[in-house]
Amino acid sequence: MRQQTATYVAEESFERDTDYISDRITRDERDGWPVEPGRYRLVAAKACPWATRSIIVRSLLGLEEVISLGLAAPVHDDRSWTFDLDRGGEDPVLGIHYLREAFERRFPGYDKGITVPAMVDIATGVVVTNDFPMITHDLFFEWSDHHRDGAPDLWPNAVRDEMQALMDRVYEDVNDGVYQCGFAGSQDSYERAYDALFRTLDWLEERLTTRRYLMGAAITEADVRLFTTLARFDAVYHSHFKCNRNKLTEMPALWAYARDLFQTAGFGDNTDFAQIKAHYYCVQDDINPTGVVPKGPDESRWLTPHGRESFGS
Repeated sequence: MRQQTATYVAEESFERDTDYISDRITRDERDGWPVEPGRYRLVAAKACPWATRSIIVRSLLGLEEVISLGLAAPVHDDRSWTFDLDRGGEDPVLGIHYLREAFERRFPGYDKGITVPAMVDIATGVVVTNDFPMITHDLFFEWSDHHRDGAPDLWPNAVRDEMQALMDRVYEDVNDGVYQCGFAGSQDSYERAYDALFRTLDWLEERLTTRRYLMGAAITEADVRLFTTLARFDAVYHSHFKCNRNKLTEMPALWAYARDLFQTAGFGDNTDFAQIKAHYYCVQDDINPTGVVPKGPDESRWLTPHGRESFGS
């Protein structure tokens, strides 16, 4: 089955389809979609790392009562993500079974990837955007009037340029790098991705030995983006995607950092290992044709003390 979070090209190197719907929901309504509490539904899936980012950011910023959340099931067919977690297999707000329906209501015959996260206009039932990096960006910048008191500054101005450069590297070598390993069509392309992945993980390991979070003493968007890959590393990427130089649990700083985030409200409570494993091991049957889902690893290890408090916050 084709996973609906990317286009997998049966060539030497993996290539992600990033041709997303570029509309944005903004204060100035420049794309025709105004910031308006209660108007939109965020459709996401706890199985998907890109979608889980948006769930975490929505929670950190306290937007739960402002933007509703629909959760897609972890296992789907070639048509699109479904709402099989809901009674009757239908989203209770949008009234649809396949997420594809929201895309085709706006673009009949839509022939690109049906991806999560997606923002859907509730009244019309049409998709607004599935541009996942801009969705979380705009939840912070455009929806700031509706953030909870004390919401974290996920894009601190003082380190924004450095943070963007870091996120670009993490995206290329880690977030997308694990997919470049898993869907490589040749030994050479696999080894290039593998080497870049672990070179960047080693760099992050060193960085996190002297600071609690990627940009210092406070959580930022960069931490959200890295966390969703780390949470899936030992359960999926290490074996399923052949990222097997070592496990996350064998990198002391990164493992403690990941546990620190997991034990922070918004992160661990939006991480569902059963759904994660079901998605990768069942949907990607070109890699795992048997559909057998591994029992491990032991999830209780995520709740062990991390000792990162010594860095302050």
